[in-house]
Amino acid sequence: MHPYRTVLFVPAHKPDWASKALASGADCVVLDLEDSVPPDLKPGARATVRETLAKLRAERPEVGLFVRPNALATRLAGADLEAVVCPELDGVFAPKIKDATDVLRWETLIDWFEARNGAEGLEMIVPVEMVDAITNCFEIAAASPRVGAMIGPTSEHADIARAVGFRQSREGSETLYLRSRILLACRQYGLHPLTALWEDLADLQGLREFADYGFQLGFRGMVAIHPSHVPVVNDVFTPSDEEVAYYAELVATVDAAVARGEGAVRFRGQHVDLAHADKARDWLAHARLVRGESSHPSR
Repeated sequence: MHPYRTVLFVPAHKPDWASKALASGADCVVLDLEDSVPPDLKPGARATVRETLAKLRAERPEVGLFVRPNALATRLAGADLEAVVCPELDGVFAPKIKDATDVLRWETLIDWFEARNGAEGLEMIVPVEMVDAITNCFEIAAASPRVGAMIGPTSEHADIARAVGFRQSREGSETLYLRSRILLACRQYGLHPLTALWEDLADLQGLREFADYGFQLGFRGMVAIHPSHVPVVNDVFTPSDEEVAYYAELVATVDAAVARGEGAVRFRGQHVDLAHADKARDWLAHARLVRGESSHPSR
């Protein structure tokens, strides 16, 4: 999956908001058919999503486009996917997954509607919002090649807060264990690790500190719920020129040492060796994708 820095949610029945989401600079836009759409508006929202996807894809071909359908237990998911799966779609934000069986149920639906609606290569972003999902996160990560990203759970008021019963702090330390499990599952199975969620719309400094803490843990992007948050999150998760220069110089220094028959060398006052260079190469590859120096793999 492309290493999206920002995954921005938009209510599916408000196409004007989707245009604002594109203008915000979000890497990925999720049109939400689930919690943000009242029950009586869901049928009409499906048709709106299909029209909106075509418009968004024409305007910004490089932006990731996902849809969050209603959960499997609602018995609305099939109708949602029938209406919205199309060539313009990149994937499905699959809610309320508890275990690998749920992943396979989603995969079966996606297989069917891909073949029926002329789409291909749809991926899944899995939010971990249930206690069972936290326990089963490793088997969820391994359940299907369609799973491209998982979300380490944080929220002051939404599903995960209710399920676990924590009270969210400004720094989010109460979810450190929960998020760390998801992060390790992502690393083990090569998925894109996303963190969530900052709900105070006006506190941009708090958002920056919270996003930076997620970045320090090892997450590489974040879910957002307002366009004003996108520039802050993008800035936190974008490797800087200074970081790129540092790692490029480190690789060059180690490569030069190896050419001299040395496995370790002093670099800017630190001991570095082949392992440091390997980490630096991984970071530089990630930086090139995030900074737009490599093409979007799905388009």
